[in-house]
Amino acid sequence: MQNTASFDVNSLTTDPYGTYAKLREAGPVHRITGSDGRPAWLVTRYDDVRQCLADPRLSLDRRNAKPGNYSGFSLPPALDANLLNMDPPDHTRVRRLVVKAFTPGRVEKLREPVRRVADELLGAVEADGRADLLAAYAGPLPIIVICDLLGVRKEDRLDFRAWTDAMIAPDPARPHLMKEAVGNLVRFFTALIASKRAEPGDDLLSDLIAVRDDADGGDRLSEDELTSLAFLILFAGYENTVHLIANSVLALLDHPALMESLRSDPAGLGAAVEEFSRWDGPAPLSIRRFPLEDIEIGGVTVPAGETVLLAVAAANRDPRHFADPERLDPNRDRSGHLALGHGIHYCLGAPLARMETETALAALLERFPSLELGVPRAELRWRPSVRARGLISLPVQWS
Repeated sequence: MQNTASFDVNSLTTDPYGTYAKLREAGPVHRITGSDGRPAWLVTRYDDVRQCLADPRLSLDRRNAKPGNYSGFSLPPALDANLLNMDPPDHTRVRRLVVKAFTPGRVEKLREPVRRVADELLGAVEADGRADLLAAYAGPLPIIVICDLLGVRKEDRLDFRAWTDAMIAPDPARPHLMKEAVGNLVRFFTALIASKRAEPGDDLLSDLIAVRDDADGGDRLSEDELTSLAFLILFAGYENTVHLIANSVLALLDHPALMESLRSDPAGLGAAVEEFSRWDGPAPLSIRRFPLEDIEIGGVTVPAGETVLLAVAAANRDPRHFADPERLDPNRDRSGHLALGHGIHYCLGAPLARMETETALAALLERFPSLELGVPRAELRWRPSVRARGLISLPVQWS
């Protein structure tokens, strides 16, 4: 078990994969001090992480945290009653009401509209010969798609993106901005739901409102659950897909032979996106969990109520499960990778994230055959976050 005094949590942002490799080989479970100054147990090996992701004794509900042991996002009830803070039976009830919107069949119907958006975004910068691909493409594409799905007006989308960015990567020098962003999001979703109630549309949010207002008591959403569900769909559908697209583009720029292979044969993009997810996914850590009782993980006893962090990024490069895991190889056997979770909390929007990333890469490779980095590789900067693996910007150029 790792001694907290010998571990600097900041190394998980400055050298994440090197640090995870050292921790993984040192032991399966480590007692660390998190970025919030609170203690936590970090699980690093594939078999343990996979088992914990599906273990019903590990609760997502913050009410099961030991007092004083955990600090995290302080969200109001209108945003906090979401699937990332729920256990069964509430989790089962709420997820059942929305899962049909994200089936592979329904998502596939969105592929052509997503391609149109991708082509429009790339067309807007094509003549410039260079762009910050994060700001011009990987960022706007998912927000447009998820806002269309939920029925958010175009004039509201820039505000939403600014508020979510303030939550994802808060400015330590201006902590008030995050609090303001949370307040703005509550007001935004409250007003949006009211407008959809008054004038329902052909969108997912209108369908959820109808379910909430018409369902029997057993399946009915509370008003806070409805607002929180809308927030989660937009927030998670935006953040993870932005990073997955941008990280995938960078992986291709770092591996030009693979980029040319996929440009020649776009049919391989599906397998490539799965490998990008394993190799450098958008969420290095799963959502925190709290044991309902003292449990043993990797031979270590973790007391009830303490914070458990599951290092998905470490598990996905565990040589005990993946051969030569540091190598990017779309042709490998990557079955069982954990980038999008496992068990009942498997990412609800996984089919949509995969399809958006495949479509975004296909459009980009087709449009810009001479795509290359616009700055030296060493100048790229990552968000200073242990929970999100995402670039601050991605300057590219083309002839």
